[in-house]
Amino acid sequence: MTRRVLAILGAVAIAVGALAVSDMRGQQFETVGMDFPADWPGRMNIDSATYSDEEFLKRGFKKPHDGYQTVAEYEKVFRQISNWGRWGKNDQMGTLNLITDEKRRQAAALVKSGIAVSMAHTVVQEVTADMQTPFKLEGGGSRFTYGFHSTTQSHLDAVCQFDYKGRLYNGFLIKDTKGPDGCKVQDVDMMKDGLITRGVLMDIPRLKGLPYLEPGTPVYASDFEAWEKKTGVKVGPGDAILLRTGRWARRAEKGPWQLYPAPPGEGEAGYHATTPIWFKQRDVAIVAADVSNDVTPHAEVKPEVLAYTRGMPVHSLAIVALGAIVVDALDFEAVADTAARLNRYEFLVVGAPPRVTGATGSLINMVAVF
Repeated sequence: MTRRVLAILGAVAIAVGALAVSDMRGQQFETVGMDFPADWPGRMNIDSATYSDEEFLKRGFKKPHDGYQTVAEYEKVFRQISNWGRWGKNDQMGTLNLITDEKRRQAAALVKSGIAVSMAHTVVQEVTADMQTPFKLEGGGSRFTYGFHSTTQSHLDAVCQFDYKGRLYNGFLIKDTKGPDGCKVQDVDMMKDGLITRGVLMDIPRLKGLPYLEPGTPVYASDFEAWEKKTGVKVGPGDAILLRTGRWARRAEKGPWQLYPAPPGEGEAGYHATTPIWFKQRDVAIVAADVSNDVTPHAEVKPEVLAYTRGMPVHSLAIVALGAIVVDALDFEAVADTAARLNRYEFLVVGAPPRVTGATGSLINMVAVF
């Protein structure tokens, strides 16, 4: 990596570091603590899958019902791992604070061969079992119409995308900061200078000697640690963790299926509800997967917890408690092949969303550079 490139990355880092102040635009919003109300009108009615003890073990759970069984248990973990106030009471950047100038320099130094591999899936332009509102290309190729929050289009979630009982990350009240025109804080424009850091590919099917994980298979922190031991690559502060379940390999073989909400026998492999504890222990900055991150169905979590977390407790803890950037539905098939060929599971990751004030997320093409 040349000195000129390193200097450019350093300048980008400085710009990102200053964003938390400049983006406030002088506006002040009330922030509150974690004295969550006992109930919340935004709760959803979500039924948890009912598995027998045998079915839990068959699907890869370590034991039956090993997720959050009560709201109190969930909120205890929320408080234990919370980053609220860590970077100041008005912080909006969350775990982007972990991607420092030095972190970007270290990530840039990983570039050896210059091989670049896209980690986005080509947008789906037809109705399928896993995409009911496809991307539309119109106007002779000059106009796009699409909704990016889905299980299938590669996209990121802005930190304002998720709340827990009316509170966004760092205690901003959703009633003051989010409405029909989008978000007044923590929007996608907070990432205008890019996501540039070290990426660590967690190829769990390869760890288990499988082409892909079956729908509903949970991935635990112990799986990540087994993968670290196998590859000699350890996740550290400011990293992007990239979970490959093999979803796209299975889709190519068997065709599309419904991921969320999950009908019986369908759903998606993904992070077990307890993995955000590990994200905090390792200070992960970006949480990404080739699915929508949460294992579905979350059979290990009781319905009363799912009701307050939109059925996605991993999203809720990662985004609202940690302030992490979550990226859904990436495609790691090509990068997994390249990583295996080079025997390199860490690399520079570069990505940037379009600049849209107020947006809760966007399509994104994240690129691995070896």
